[in-house]
Amino acid sequence: MGGLPFFYQLCNKMKPIIFAGLIVVMTTLAGWRSQLKPSGVGDPGFAVVELFTSEGCSSCPPADELIAQIQKEENDRSVYILAYHVDYWDRLGWKDGFSSATFTGRQRQYANWLRLSSVYTPQIVVNGKKEFVGSDAKTLRTTVENDLKATASAQLSLNSLRQDKHGLEWSWQAGGTKKAVSLVVALVQRSAVTNVKAGENGGKTLSHVQIVRGMEVIDTDGKGSGTGRMDWPVGVKPGDMEVIAFLQDKSSGEIIAASRIEKII
Repeated sequence: MGGLPFFYQLCNKMKPIIFAGLIVVMTTLAGWRSQLKPSGVGDPGFAVVELFTSEGCSSCPPADELIAQIQKEENDRSVYILAYHVDYWDRLGWKDGFSSATFTGRQRQYANWLRLSSVYTPQIVVNGKKEFVGSDAKTLRTTVENDLKATASAQLSLNSLRQDKHGLEWSWQAGGTKKAVSLVVALVQRSAVTNVKAGENGGKTLSHVQIVRGMEVIDTDGKGSGTGRMDWPVGVKPGDMEVIAFLQDKSSGEIIAASRIEKII
């Protein structure tokens, strides 16, 4: 019987070690469960706001001002704003220095996805699903709020972002994608001011935010990761830029995940 007290004392001394071990095991199991959960399920909602605009359009400045307001109001939530300057106004008296035929092509793609008879400015598309006049503040705020309350079905992250004098490189990872999707990566200039000297806005000073300066659309081919690269725009400093990326359903245009990198080194 003399050995039992020693055994009890040993058990008492071992209790803290056993308890700590149980915590490690439980934490590890929880980590495994989180890894097994489908990527993106349960993630909070987001809103990708795409404005199609032009310095040559007299109806566009109110839309530019509206997205600037939304940017300030929603700077702590998952709202991603992109302003594409289309080029079909350039022949009407003023050449928009930020315009591109690529952005006009993107707007026309939305016309196909959303079954519209024509394109127009200013136009806003939110999450690739809903479009309306770009200066419609009530509809924009309501749509953004509704999409922020939704639950994301997929997940996207950009990694290993590298910039040099020739271009920008990155790697990406995605999860929870069940359809054929494209990865859209946009290089965005945070702000700019233009003194417009001709056209419908001649004599005005226009302020812009979230100007898309470059864009790459990559077919993911059903892969969950990959790499990409785009040219760097001339005369733009990395400190003025950020990168916004999103996954877009190739058949419907719906955006199912989005991500941002605010600092480019």
